[in-house]
Amino acid sequence: MPKPLSARTECFTDSVIRRMTRVSMQYGAVNLSQGFPDFDPPQAIMDRLAEVAHEGPHQYAITWGAPNFRQALAAKQRRCMGLDIDPERNIVVTCGSTEAMMCAMMTVANPGDKVVVFSPFYENYGADAILSGAEPIYVPLVPPSFTFDPEVLEDAFRQHPKALILCNPSNPCGRVFTRAELETIAALAEKYDVYVITDEVYEHIVYAPHQHTYFAALPGMAQRTLSCSSLSKTYSITGWRLGYIIAPEEIIDRAKKVHDFLTVGAAAPLMEAVIPALNFGQDYYDGLLEKYTHKRDLFLKGLDDLKIAHTTPEGAYYVLLDIGEYGYESDLEFCEALAREVGVGAVPGSSFFREDVNHLIRLHFAKNDETLYDALNRLEGIRRLKK
Repeated sequence: MPKPLSARTECFTDSVIRRMTRVSMQYGAVNLSQGFPDFDPPQAIMDRLAEVAHEGPHQYAITWGAPNFRQALAAKQRRCMGLDIDPERNIVVTCGSTEAMMCAMMTVANPGDKVVVFSPFYENYGADAILSGAEPIYVPLVPPSFTFDPEVLEDAFRQHPKALILCNPSNPCGRVFTRAELETIAALAEKYDVYVITDEVYEHIVYAPHQHTYFAALPGMAQRTLSCSSLSKTYSITGWRLGYIIAPEEIIDRAKKVHDFLTVGAAAPLMEAVIPALNFGQDYYDGLLEKYTHKRDLFLKGLDDLKIAHTTPEGAYYVLLDIGEYGYESDLEFCEALAREVGVGAVPGSSFFREDVNHLIRLHFAKNDETLYDALNRLEGIRRLKK
């Protein structure tokens, strides 16, 4: 018999989110599980992509990102974050925010280090910690408001973690942390000398009256923050896999080396093609928020009309449904039945929570209105699933 495989990965399952996409495809369900839109990116990007197909570049870019892409990204994020961002010293471009988070974790954490993770959390964070050899410390965000207890959070900091992962706006619960909450986290990070790795991919999808505060923009936090994000959600190009880390020069110098050996570099033609989007004015981002506010209102009203209990997201484009009334011990079993019998794909909430949570499922509404109406029409039959 061959020797055993890696011990650190033996506890892994496949991604539950991506698995539910396959289940949706199997049953012809409306896929509201994996968070990607069914509408096109901005026309300017598609037009430029067509040109790049003939003009190039088609070979490797500089490992940490094409210079003109980094310059455009730095200019855009300076406006948004209010920070002095040098495209040569403060940015590394990655293959999506998934690699950005993995690269950030491997840059700061040693095997055996502890990392604070809020629960619920995007499923990759736990895997990132394990692959880095780090130990996650989970701090609950308590439903229905998904706020944290400052004392519980400090208990986690008292264990001397190396870093904290902060997803804001939060996937899957749609929570937008208040400035006061972020200042609480910042004070603890300063007190206990902890890095903060942020996932801010939904930075432009924040519903009124809530406001997004970039953690790195808080007083004194730029020096200890690795700001991770991507262009996937902002420009509806989830398949392009363009992400980045913004951090101080000494951190980026290390992250560049980690990134080089993880993936070498992001796709050169796609970095070139997306530059027009990075030059968009504020009107684009206002329009994006208006679009998603409309979709949120449409979908939540539909759920209300069907008397389906749900959360109200403050940001991002996910909603959690309460399935407690249906009598299932397994939320995965419920989601499989939902796809098979009702024709709607969802993600079991247990894949996001460290706690024993089996009564929530996640849907997303980043779809055309026609798709959302189709899903709502199908959800009229959800009570057939009652045991």
